[in-house]
Order: sequence, then C-alpha cells, then structure tokens
Amino acid sequence: MDELTFEREYLSRGYTAVAGVDEVGRGPLAGPVVCAAVILPLEEERRILGIDDSKKLSAKKREALAEKIKEAARAYSIAEVDSETIDRINILQATRLGMKRAVEGLSVRPDFVLTDGNMTLDIQTPQRSIVKGDALVASIGAASILAKVYRDALMAKLAKRYPFYGFEHNAGYGTAEHIRAIREYGICEIHRRTFITKFWDGKLSAPSENT
Repeated sequence: MDELTFEREYLSRGYTAVAGVDEVGRGPLAGPVVCAAVILPLEEERRILGIDDSKKLSAKKREALAEKIKEAARAYSIAEVDSETIDRINILQATRLGMKRAVEGLSVRPDFVLTDGNMTLDIQTPQRSIVKGDALVASIGAASILAKVYRDALMAKLAKRYPFYGFEHNAGYGTAEHIRAIREYGICEIHRRTFITKFWDGKLSAPSENT
C-alpha cells in the first residue's frame, strides 16, 4: 500500500482530520457486523508500516498492527450492530448504521470521511467511497484491521457461550461445520435468522450452561 496518499491529498485541500471507515462481518450467519473508524497521524515519524486489507494479513500480523494503530492513531472508534438489528433492517442498512456510529464515536471530529466499497453514510461530514479502499487507503486499511481483530476476539468469546457452532474457528461464517451444527442443534440467539432460511428448520438450541 502507498501509505497515506489519499489522506495527504485531502490535507492539501484543507482537510486536517481524515477518517477511514470499514466493516467486518457482512457475510456471516451469526454475530454482529463490526465497523471501525480511524484517523491516522500524518507525520512521517509516526507512520505505521504494514497496514493492508485485513484479509491479506495473518492473524498474528493483524493483532500486532491493531495494537500499533491504537497507540498511534489520533482517534479510533469501533461499533457493533447486532444480529437482531441486521434481521430487522437488512445487512446493508446495518452496515451503514455501524459505520455512522463508528464515525460519531471518534474522539476527534473528522472533517472528511473515506469509506470502503460503495457506501454512502447518513452523516453531515463530506465523504467519499473508494472501491477496494481497504487495500488502497491506509486509514481504511487500519479500520479494517481494528474491526477484524475486534470481531474475531468477540466470536471466540461467544464460542464459549455457544459451543456447538465452532465460532472460534469460523467467526460465524457459513462453513460446513457451522451449517451442520445448525441442522443438528438449531440456532442460538446470535444467529441472523434472515441468513439461514435455507437450512434452518425453526429449531432453537437449548441454552448453554455458560449463559
């Protein structure tokens, strides 16, 4: 990634606090969609090397970068939108809501927002969407890393409460193991019911001993 090119372009136009925003978890069958917003420092001596699309990085590399991003960022914010809300308003609107919450949660108010993909947010701040932004824009890549590390840790924690589904391995995505467990045990309260209609018979799993 050519670090901070977009952020510095907007700095040259007078924008001094450019936030990158991304999401993780649009596709899983269970768990929240998680969105993050990051304002990176632009000073050369504070540059964080190695930022990229979180999907291209190993878990170990993502976790190390997440700590560096949290330490160096001018501001960062992480927001969840739960499965019940996803079912009620659909995943696209839930993602937009999560991104808006992440932007609004920043301790430094951004004066420009860069989002990944083709996503227009319901915010007053000027914004621009960039296709494949998580691989092209440092602050969006940083947001993708924070969101991914946060969500993976959350799903690993939820795996202890709902042990049937292998959330610690699949993070709620529709793996063969996960689908087989839904068919055998039913669903739990964090499943997205609108995502599983093809292989769910309406059965609810018994509460786990850890709830």
